[in-house]
Amino acid sequence: MVELFEQDIKTNYRQSSKGNQLKWENNKVWYKADYTGYEGLAEYVVSHLLKKSTLQEDEYVIYDLEKIVYGNRSFGGVRSKNFLSEGWQIITLERLFRSYFGEGLFKSLHNIQEHTGRLEFLVKQVERITGLRGLGEYMNKLLTIDAFFLNEDRHTHNMAVLMDGVGNYAYCPIFDNGAALLSDTNMEYPINNDVYELMRKVNAKTICKDFDEQLDISEKLYGSNIRFNFTRKDVREILEGAKGYYSNEEISRVDNILSAQIKKYEYLFD
Repeated sequence: MVELFEQDIKTNYRQSSKGNQLKWENNKVWYKADYTGYEGLAEYVVSHLLKKSTLQEDEYVIYDLEKIVYGNRSFGGVRSKNFLSEGWQIITLERLFRSYFGEGLFKSLHNIQEHTGRLEFLVKQVERITGLRGLGEYMNKLLTIDAFFLNEDRHTHNMAVLMDGVGNYAYCPIFDNGAALLSDTNMEYPINNDVYELMRKVNAKTICKDFDEQLDISEKLYGSNIRFNFTRKDVREILEGAKGYYSNEEISRVDNILSAQIKKYEYLFD
């Protein structure tokens, strides 16, 4: 358990489609409180399963469960190490486009009717602005993770690159998967509703509403760039670590979602 104070709280520079989640930084550690349901559980599970993938350790952020006390309230949530080196900052793709073109990425993408064209435009223009290479492969990894874990909040304010003080750019580790695994039990996905029916309703937000269409487009353009090697046993062991933080109903629902997704996306596993 950690107690946090007003001087630790940070303004949310990355807008969510569902409002602003409480975030703090203290001693180079970030903390995020649950806001619409079990976001902390989703962050924890996704990041620890990514340990059992072909991603390198510096390609994603690890989240660990934390109980947070702030003011007179206590929250479930997670903590993570600050991955920013001195002089570097996070620049969302929405902000990047607006500063370079005078128009945000969201509007630019939705001026393009064809979904493949949207992803091609995003990749080409971000590489042009930043000088980064291999963005298509990076986007495929991101869209694969989103499809598998049903992350419904990967919009243009929620994808980013890193920039230092003299204008050099680098890839941002994959972070912010709190909207995955039907974590919004307050509004969109009530805990007592049929989980499989809810899974059919969840929509993507990157280049179109369909997770599988996004994934198919990225694979056709840039190949398949991430593989998973976790098992149902690994899932259960990770979820065992969430007991005492989240209810049995929440843990069981995440277990059921992952069981279904492992079957659906069998081709992504070694």
